[in-house]
Amino acid sequence: MALLIILAAIVLLVIGYIFYGSWLAKQWGVDPDRKTPAVELDDGVDYVAAKPVVLMGHHFSSIAGAGPINGPVQASVFGWVPVFLWCVIGGIFFGGLHDFGSLFASVRHGGKSIGDVIKDSMGKRAHKLFLIFALLVLVLVVASFVNVVAGTFMSDNTGNGYLFNTTPTANETTAMVSMLFIVLAIVYGILTNKAGLKTLPATILGIACILIFLFLGLRVGLVASRTFWIVFIGVYIAIASLVPVWILLQPRDYLSSFLLYGMMAVAIIGIIVSTFSGMKLEVPAFTGWTTKLGGLFPALFITVACGACSGFHSLVASGTTSKQLANERDAKPIGYGAMLVESALGVISLIAVGMVYNQYVDGAFGSPAVAFASGIAAMFGGSGVIHALLTLAVSVFALTSLDTATRLSRFMFSELFLKEGEATWKDASGFRKFLCHLCHPLTGTLIMVLIGCILGGLSLSQIWGLFGAANQLLAGLALMAVCAWLGNIGKNNKMFYVPMVFMLCATICQLIITIFKKFNGGLAAWGDWFQLIFAIAMVVLAVILVIEGFQTIFSKKKAKA
Repeated sequence: MALLIILAAIVLLVIGYIFYGSWLAKQWGVDPDRKTPAVELDDGVDYVAAKPVVLMGHHFSSIAGAGPINGPVQASVFGWVPVFLWCVIGGIFFGGLHDFGSLFASVRHGGKSIGDVIKDSMGKRAHKLFLIFALLVLVLVVASFVNVVAGTFMSDNTGNGYLFNTTPTANETTAMVSMLFIVLAIVYGILTNKAGLKTLPATILGIACILIFLFLGLRVGLVASRTFWIVFIGVYIAIASLVPVWILLQPRDYLSSFLLYGMMAVAIIGIIVSTFSGMKLEVPAFTGWTTKLGGLFPALFITVACGACSGFHSLVASGTTSKQLANERDAKPIGYGAMLVESALGVISLIAVGMVYNQYVDGAFGSPAVAFASGIAAMFGGSGVIHALLTLAVSVFALTSLDTATRLSRFMFSELFLKEGEATWKDASGFRKFLCHLCHPLTGTLIMVLIGCILGGLSLSQIWGLFGAANQLLAGLALMAVCAWLGNIGKNNKMFYVPMVFMLCATICQLIITIFKKFNGGLAAWGDWFQLIFAIAMVVLAVILVIEGFQTIFSKKKAKA
């Protein structure tokens, strides 16, 4: 059954890419002869044209994170059929549309964010409101992944007084290899961008180094506390946000993508092995309309998140990827294709937890990532090496999402505080100049890093729950923004109607349910207040944006009629 599930997913996703993806590109007028912002506005820092294979690695690593693993694993309590269907159908008609549309719209707006697309079609007030909403989501992204990464790096051996451990735990191995990855990325960036080394030999060298690092990490681990890692992560993502993209972000994400490809290959091999060894899926086909997560609607569509559709992808596509796209023809494989690969990873995650489902529902695993690694390892007879490598891959991608999210927040601060015609904070005057210091690259970065690391350090369980709903609501708003823009320029935008309305309804319903639960269940801790206030703010901002967006979309249709 497991092999049939993954084969069906791959076949359907490939068909969706070939036919629906190509149809979208034709409907929107993707033009390979048109210069992209990366070419026209090349500044050597943020706007840097990248080779398609390198940009695919950056984009895929950034959007993946831990999302396509955590989401389907948690949603498996509904059964494998609902999760499978949502990953495949959602990936093709919701997530792929969302990511491709966001990337294309941003490219046609000078590499600016979805906020700029909204300003063009819905006005300045909607633009500012969207930027505030997006920054709130980015706070949750940074806080969530700081918590995840610090948790997978921290060691229980800190009381022994040594920095290295020759019999490392999985966490210590993960920490060591991740640190070596950062050094490798910097060297790779210098070799390919300054020393003239071609992509192919540099890639071969990079993969060889990755294998060496994995070998070393399995034998020597890095020992440090959770607090140390939170501080280190904060410093690292602040630097990564400010340095030119080719030095760290671009090469690190590209090289990291090979870990993800390798992880997926190992998983598929494991599925084949388990099929012929007689292992069976423990997860039922369908468990019922209501589970511990809530009702199938809206909980399933919020929980699966990145495996089918994710608002964070629109920020990546319109924040960093659009500034590196060398040719519009690459928007389809990078924007649409990467999302479908992520949907395939979501199905793989579903199968992995399905192999150890009884243990998962009994609470045997500390996190969905551990359940995922345990499930794949079980296919190989419980291999400890496989388990350690998969845990490493998950944490590496959580760290790449942090890199990108912090850089995106820097862009958002600039857009939020600068007026029309002000290129940088230096162009403002008087009190405006004081306010615009907030959009100075260093200031905006530090604000996001401090808030994110403080919240992430508190390990609030409410953060991840909020992130899921806010992230999917962002997807609905991004779909609405691209829909409004395409309608304004006379392009076919009808394919957005159902995904847009569905995502907005599902996520607003989920946030309203959260608000009522908090009121009815009591507000015992400040974390409950945090969740309540955040949820209310999200709903208010979203409702205002939805009203303005629908007025834009349907008033244009009425005018044409």
